[in-house]
Amino acid sequence: MRKAIYAGSFDPLTNGHVDILKRGLEIFDQVILAIANNPNKKHFFDVKERIALAHQATQGLEHVVIDTFDGLLVDYAKTKNATALLRGLRAPSDFEYEFQLAMMNRRLAPQLETTFLMTGEEYFYLSSRLIKEVASFGGDVEHMVPQAVYKALQVRFGGGQT
Repeated sequence: MRKAIYAGSFDPLTNGHVDILKRGLEIFDQVILAIANNPNKKHFFDVKERIALAHQATQGLEHVVIDTFDGLLVDYAKTKNATALLRGLRAPSDFEYEFQLAMMNRRLAPQLETTFLMTGEEYFYLSSRLIKEVASFGGDVEHMVPQAVYKALQVRFGGGQT
Protein backbone atom coordinates (compact mmCIF):
# COMPACT_ATOMS: atom_id res chain seq x y z
CA MET A 1 0.00 0.00 0.00
CA ARG A 2 1.33 3.42 -0.95
CA LYS A 3 0.68 5.50 2.14
CA ALA A 4 1.56 9.20 2.47
CA ILE A 5 1.56 11.55 5.42
CA TYR A 6 0.30 15.08 4.76
CA ALA A 7 1.39 16.91 7.89
CA GLY A 8 0.89 20.44 9.11
CA SER A 9 -0.73 22.54 11.77
CA PHE A 10 -3.83 23.09 9.59
CA ASP A 11 -4.78 26.02 11.82
CA PRO A 12 -7.18 26.34 10.10
CA LEU A 13 -7.54 23.94 7.20
CA THR A 14 -8.01 25.82 3.91
CA ASN A 15 -9.39 24.83 0.53
CA GLY A 16 -5.78 24.81 -0.67
CA HIS A 17 -4.99 22.07 1.87
CA VAL A 18 -8.04 20.09 0.78
CA ASP A 19 -6.97 20.46 -2.86
CA ILE A 20 -3.52 19.01 -2.10
CA LEU A 21 -5.15 16.21 -0.10
CA LYS A 22 -7.53 15.27 -2.93
CA ARG A 23 -4.76 15.31 -5.49
CA GLY A 24 -2.57 13.26 -3.18
CA LEU A 25 -5.29 10.61 -3.15
CA GLU A 26 -4.82 10.26 -6.91
CA ILE A 27 -1.20 9.24 -6.30
CA PHE A 28 -1.36 7.34 -3.01
CA ASP A 29 -3.64 4.57 -1.78
CA GLN A 30 -4.08 6.33 1.56
CA VAL A 31 -3.25 9.79 2.84
CA ILE A 32 -3.00 10.50 6.54
CA LEU A 33 -3.77 14.12 7.33
CA ALA A 34 -1.47 14.43 10.34
CA ILE A 35 -2.20 17.46 12.50
CA ALA A 36 0.85 18.63 14.41
CA ASN A 37 0.32 18.91 18.13
CA ASN A 38 2.99 21.24 19.43
CA PRO A 39 2.12 22.29 22.99
CA ASN A 40 4.86 24.95 22.86
CA LYS A 41 3.12 26.75 20.00
CA LYS A 42 0.02 28.91 20.45
CA HIS A 43 -2.68 27.70 18.08
CA PHE A 44 -5.86 29.48 17.08
CA PHE A 45 -7.87 26.24 17.22
CA ASP A 46 -6.71 23.59 19.67
CA VAL A 47 -5.80 20.15 18.37
CA LYS A 48 -9.20 18.64 19.19
CA GLU A 49 -10.96 21.40 17.25
CA ARG A 50 -8.60 21.00 14.28
CA ILE A 51 -9.22 17.25 14.24
CA ALA A 52 -13.00 17.75 14.33
CA LEU A 53 -12.85 20.37 11.56
CA ALA A 54 -10.67 18.10 9.42
CA HIS A 55 -13.13 15.22 9.85
CA GLN A 56 -16.00 17.45 8.75
CA ALA A 57 -14.05 18.90 5.82
CA THR A 58 -13.04 15.47 4.49
CA GLN A 59 -16.40 13.69 4.78
CA GLY A 60 -16.93 11.64 1.67
CA LEU A 61 -13.24 11.34 0.85
CA GLU A 62 -12.26 7.69 0.91
CA HIS A 63 -8.83 6.57 2.07
CA VAL A 64 -8.21 9.64 4.23
CA VAL A 65 -7.23 9.17 7.85
CA ILE A 66 -7.21 12.10 10.27
CA ASP A 67 -4.66 11.84 13.04
CA THR A 68 -2.41 13.94 15.25
CA PHE A 69 1.23 13.59 16.18
CA ASP A 70 3.89 14.99 18.48
CA GLY A 71 7.62 15.09 17.87
CA LEU A 72 9.47 14.38 14.66
CA LEU A 73 7.40 13.75 11.58
CA VAL A 74 9.77 11.02 10.36
CA ASP A 75 9.29 9.09 13.61
CA TYR A 76 5.53 9.37 13.25
CA ALA A 77 5.72 8.27 9.60
CA LYS A 78 7.64 5.15 10.61
CA THR A 79 4.93 4.19 13.10
CA LYS A 80 2.34 4.48 10.32
CA ASN A 81 4.42 2.54 7.76
CA ALA A 82 4.24 5.49 5.40
CA THR A 83 6.36 5.53 2.27
CA ALA A 84 6.09 9.24 1.51
CA LEU A 85 5.55 12.68 2.91
CA LEU A 86 3.15 14.86 0.93
CA ARG A 87 3.85 18.59 0.82
CA GLY A 88 2.17 21.48 -0.95
CA LEU A 89 4.00 24.38 -2.56
CA ARG A 90 2.27 27.70 -3.14
CA ALA A 91 4.96 30.06 -4.35
CA PRO A 92 8.67 29.93 -5.17
CA SER A 93 9.36 31.35 -1.71
CA ASP A 94 8.00 28.12 -0.16
CA PHE A 95 10.52 26.01 -2.02
CA GLU A 96 13.67 26.90 -0.05
CA TYR A 97 12.14 26.03 3.32
CA GLU A 98 10.42 22.90 2.00
CA PHE A 99 13.64 21.77 0.32
CA GLN A 100 15.52 22.09 3.63
CA LEU A 101 12.84 20.07 5.40
CA ALA A 102 12.89 17.39 2.71
CA MET A 103 16.67 17.06 2.90
CA MET A 104 16.63 16.83 6.71
CA ASN A 105 13.86 14.25 6.57
CA ARG A 106 15.82 12.27 3.97
CA ARG A 107 18.87 12.34 6.26
CA LEU A 108 16.79 11.12 9.21
CA ALA A 109 14.70 8.57 7.27
CA PRO A 110 16.18 7.71 3.84
CA GLN A 111 13.32 5.30 3.09
CA LEU A 112 10.78 8.17 3.08
CA GLU A 113 10.30 10.15 -0.10
CA THR A 114 8.93 13.67 -0.12
CA THR A 115 6.38 14.39 -2.83
CA PHE A 116 5.66 18.02 -3.67
CA LEU A 117 2.42 19.13 -5.29
CA MET A 118 1.93 22.63 -6.58
CA THR A 119 -1.16 24.26 -5.18
CA GLY A 120 -3.91 24.92 -7.70
CA GLU A 121 -3.77 28.44 -9.13
CA GLU A 122 -7.02 29.38 -7.42
CA TYR A 123 -5.44 28.67 -4.01
CA PHE A 124 -1.82 29.81 -4.32
CA TYR A 125 -2.44 32.98 -2.28
CA LEU A 126 -4.14 31.18 0.63
CA SER A 127 -2.46 30.61 3.95
CA SER A 128 -3.91 29.78 7.33
CA ARG A 129 -2.36 32.92 8.78
CA LEU A 130 -3.95 35.13 6.12
CA ILE A 131 -7.35 33.43 6.52
CA LYS A 132 -7.32 34.13 10.27
CA GLU A 133 -6.29 37.74 9.74
CA VAL A 134 -8.96 38.46 7.12
CA ALA A 135 -11.64 36.68 9.16
CA SER A 136 -10.65 38.62 12.29
CA PHE A 137 -11.53 41.86 10.47
CA GLY A 138 -14.85 40.51 9.23
CA GLY A 139 -13.63 39.72 5.71
CA ASP A 140 -15.46 37.08 3.71
CA VAL A 141 -13.42 33.85 3.62
CA GLU A 142 -16.36 31.54 2.92
CA HIS A 143 -15.03 30.34 -0.44
CA MET A 144 -11.47 29.94 0.84
CA VAL A 145 -12.05 27.34 3.54
CA PRO A 146 -14.26 24.29 4.01
CA GLN A 147 -17.75 25.14 5.26
CA ALA A 148 -17.08 23.72 8.74
CA VAL A 149 -14.01 25.94 9.10
CA TYR A 150 -15.95 28.96 7.87
CA LYS A 151 -18.63 28.40 10.52
CA ALA A 152 -16.01 27.90 13.25
CA LEU A 153 -14.28 31.14 12.26
CA GLN A 154 -17.59 33.00 12.37
CA VAL A 155 -18.26 31.69 15.86
CA ARG A 156 -14.73 32.47 17.03
CA PHE A 157 -14.89 36.03 15.73
CA GLY A 158 -18.43 36.67 16.92
CA GLY A 159 -20.08 36.66 13.53
CA GLY A 160 -22.01 33.42 13.88
CA GLN A 161 -23.53 30.92 16.21
CA THR A 162 -22.66 27.31 17.01
